[in-house]
Amino acid sequence: MTVAADADAFLRHVAIERGLSANTVAAYRRDLTVYTVWLDGEGVGDIREVQPVTVSTYLAHLGSREESPLTAASLARMLSTVRGFHRFLLEEGRVEVDAARDIRPPKLPSTLPKAITVDQVAALLAATDGDELDHLRDKALLELMYATGARVSEAVGLNVDDVIDTDVVRLTGKGAKQRIVPLGSFAQVAIAAYLVRARPVLSARGRATPALFLGMRGARLSRQNVWLIIRAAAERAQLGVEVSPHTLRHSFATHLLAGGADVRVVQELLGHSSVATTQIYTLVTADALRDVYATAHPRAR
Repeated sequence: MTVAADADAFLRHVAIERGLSANTVAAYRRDLTVYTVWLDGEGVGDIREVQPVTVSTYLAHLGSREESPLTAASLARMLSTVRGFHRFLLEEGRVEVDAARDIRPPKLPSTLPKAITVDQVAALLAATDGDELDHLRDKALLELMYATGARVSEAVGLNVDDVIDTDVVRLTGKGAKQRIVPLGSFAQVAIAAYLVRARPVLSARGRATPALFLGMRGARLSRQNVWLIIRAAAERAQLGVEVSPHTLRHSFATHLLAGGADVRVVQELLGHSSVATTQIYTLVTADALRDVYATAHPRAR
């Protein structure tokens, strides 16, 4: 069995048995292609020939290449793919030793998520005001994304039936995992206006689709469309900062924690599998916590 065949078996496993999304499987495929091509160049024709030093050399190769240099985060992701691949091979009995088990990724620098202020979010949302079809849709879309912390893929993947009893929404995240997230009053009003006054008109322009958010031709809104919608709203609001769909997700989490929400609750709302991922947002709110402490504690000053 060739290394390429082993890689294909792993990709089938993560796609079918683990149910990972098409985007995640595609990322695994890209990472494994780089790895298998490198192994071929090193004369490795059978995955059983790979030793821990082989994986270490591969990681060093990725970190030192001059063309298309990789960041520490990219290196960590590619090593994660390789480790998952070798762990799968061990479980399937293709190898007797997991050659990548003890290989550690490079240390990642601490980076804080980029969020905008509550006032900036309000200005962004106000920039979608209007009675035109696209204004009604954009208002509903952005209100929902800020109200729920939805990823852009989750937002465009929504169907009308995913809005439950008008005040909660069912989001389908990574690995097809679903979670229920409440909708605030502003999002409820915006979505109701869109469903009554805009979506029926947009739907009539295309083929029947259960999608919640539609483009001007009646098809499901794409992720690229959402990027353009948010960028245009940010320009109209004259925010002076770069805003992306993920900015709304970061702002959602940051503002919840600043308002006193428990990190475990925010973890559940964001759909994070580990609370460690959510805890990075606590660093963003450190200044706010200091201000509250300084004004509230009798011995703080």
